[in-house]
Amino acid sequence: MKYLDKRRQSVKIQENRKFFVLFYMLGFMAGILYANVLAGDYIASMGIFSDFFLNQYCQTEVHAGEFLWYILRVRAAPLLFLGIAGCTKFRKGVVLLFLVWTGFSCGMIMTAAVMQMGIKGVILCVVGLMPHVLFYTAGYVMLLWYLFCYPQIKWDFMKSVCFVLLIAVGVVLECYVNPALMKMFLQTL
Repeated sequence: MKYLDKRRQSVKIQENRKFFVLFYMLGFMAGILYANVLAGDYIASMGIFSDFFLNQYCQTEVHAGEFLWYILRVRAAPLLFLGIAGCTKFRKGVVLLFLVWTGFSCGMIMTAAVMQMGIKGVILCVVGLMPHVLFYTAGYVMLLWYLFCYPQIKWDFMKSVCFVLLIAVGVVLECYVNPALMKMFLQTL
């Protein structure tokens, strides 16, 4: 009997993982289609991937302390949203909507980068997300997984510590390491 319960739980976990990937990829594809079909002219006129903007970024000195407070405010907004929405009966829908929106944003930005810079744009996007995105992703997956699987999964003190550490390391890396990596990469272009 225990074997069947464990087997059912294992199948349920695999189905939930597929939902995560499926909804993220649906959003990613929607972002690519939106950027190509509906917003192509707007993206072509955007200056974020222009040589002028990238040169300005290289010449700008990033004040890490001020940037830290900015990043904390920007990163706190989705966490607060997920935390508040996680207390409602719509938590699974919110998780799936968050995954779709994240995929959509990523697909649209990657497409804009490719449209304006080619393969260098994709590399620029990857460098722009390193190394902090690895920690943010781990933290967000932990939170989203909990919200999606609740009440089968319980949140405990160790998960809280792990989550806070992952997000905190991500913030520190985004403020202190990523600007240096971006400048190094942009100087090679």
